[in-house]
Amino acid sequence: MDDEKYMKLAYQQALLAKEVDEVPIGAIIVNHDGEVIAQAFNQKESLQDVTAHAEMLVIRKACQKLGTWHLDNCVLYSTLEPCIMCSGAIIQSRMDKVVYGASGQRWHGISEYLRCHQFNHYPEVIGGILEEECCQLLSDYFRMKRNRT
Repeated sequence: MDDEKYMKLAYQQALLAKEVDEVPIGAIIVNHDGEVIAQAFNQKESLQDVTAHAEMLVIRKACQKLGTWHLDNCVLYSTLEPCIMCSGAIIQSRMDKVVYGASGQRWHGISEYLRCHQFNHYPEVIGGILEEECCQLLSDYFRMKRNRT
């Protein structure tokens, strides 16, 4: 699979989040055939739901589309390293691989979570794909928010 190609699609989702004044994080899930089966962006503010992270929403959509909670043979692409909550859902869904852009700066993400705990499933994790673009989008968003207040 072309990780950069799919990360660009996740990045497009992040741009949609920014348009509606959500933290610009986007995610997609691709099946073993390379087909995008779900896409989502952060909607915590819009839905007033603390669990409405892009990764959680895209996992729900993929499960609904496939009619199962097992997402083995699928890859999740996220513009930001998934948090611990999202990491739990990724592990539970048996996702094969996780690819992210920017590393989490404020708390531990999936890399640290997998390293420090024992689980019955470990997805492959690749970080830093389109990292500069993903970091810049987040930095610009929060700079704009600070300047508005």
